[in-house]
Amino acid sequence: MSDWIETYRGAVPPWQCDVTEHFTIAYYFDRLEEAGGNLADTLGLGDLTRRGDIPRRIDARFARELREGASFHIESAALNVESGLGLGHRVMDSANGEAVTWFNEHWDLAGAPLTPQQRSTIAMRLAAWNGPDIERRPEVRVTDTFIPTARGRVKHGDLDASGHFALGAMVHRFSNSSAQLGAAVGMDATFMQEQRRGFSTFELILQLSGALTLDAPYLIETGIAHLGKSSLRMLHRMTDPRAGTEIARLSQYGVNLDLDARRPAAWPDEIRGRAEKLVVPVG
Repeated sequence: MSDWIETYRGAVPPWQCDVTEHFTIAYYFDRLEEAGGNLADTLGLGDLTRRGDIPRRIDARFARELREGASFHIESAALNVESGLGLGHRVMDSANGEAVTWFNEHWDLAGAPLTPQQRSTIAMRLAAWNGPDIERRPEVRVTDTFIPTARGRVKHGDLDASGHFALGAMVHRFSNSSAQLGAAVGMDATFMQEQRRGFSTFELILQLSGALTLDAPYLIETGIAHLGKSSLRMLHRMTDPRAGTEIARLSQYGVNLDLDARRPAAWPDEIRGRAEKLVVPVG
């Protein structure tokens, strides 16, 4: 395998679209888990990538939106085995063959190293990454001023095949957090409906450091790392509130989208003023 292989094929049902009128970001991750499992089978990784205790980072870049009725497929490949495991996935518009979304994964395998046979097998099947450059965004220095944006417990329908909080379910909770953050700065349901606005994400950086199982509680707190003319970068942090242990964090970069023009729109002064109070130091 010297090239990318197809690991998923499907379509966008209307009930998986959000208030921004395009495919909800959590469902990209739901499909990504299926694609990842199929790639793992092809690479001879067994259940390694289904374990919940392996730290990993997923950089996602959304180049173009998918709307209801769109058909798409995912192509995946191993990218490197030099320092952990690198995997790539690209979401393709099946109608024209255009890559619309890219995922670049890095698995930290210090605690679960590959066998020599696995390394050799994967090394012979590496593909080149031809997606967008991975951005290294500044990390948040303190989280004391984050506000609570999601709280609940892991339900049966949230579990993946290995019994852990699934990627898609986790990102759904982060999406709920972005809505709570929006309400806190005045980008609430009334504003979005009356002004025909929505928050459109173009970049996600998901870092996983732990796992939650059935009925475990979770808490998400959120701050703002960047506030531009029409853009906003949120930082979400998910913890197990019983001990304060961090489970995951998500950097979510997007824009205030004019739903009719499908173009970014400037933040109103009132929203900007309220958002500035939630900006946290990074670097």
